[in-house]
Amino acid sequence: MSVRLKVPTQLRQLTGGAPELDVEAASIRELLEKVGGDHPELLERVLDEGGEIRRFVNLYVGDEDVRFLEGIDTPLKDGEVVVILPAVAGGQDPMPS
Repeated sequence: MSVRLKVPTQLRQLTGGAPELDVEAASIRELLEKVGGDHPELLERVLDEGGEIRRFVNLYVGDEDVRFLEGIDTPLKDGEVVVILPAVAGGQDPMPS
């Protein structure tokens, strides 16, 4: 099954600048294993040492966060789009004390 992985701007340097990767995968786990073979630094940013999705990274299949599906074992269908969304933090406190 061919699925498309959308890579956010801040991680594209880890994919040689590619904004999207087409991968043959039947699950999130398989997708990440295959992407990690060509782009190991991207995989390190997405998965922790235990092989779980890092808490500050969100993976979406369509509009659904995989944490609310089957996590890393979420199955994928042909043509689905997976999006990596790293958490964004920082900025200025609008109400300084």
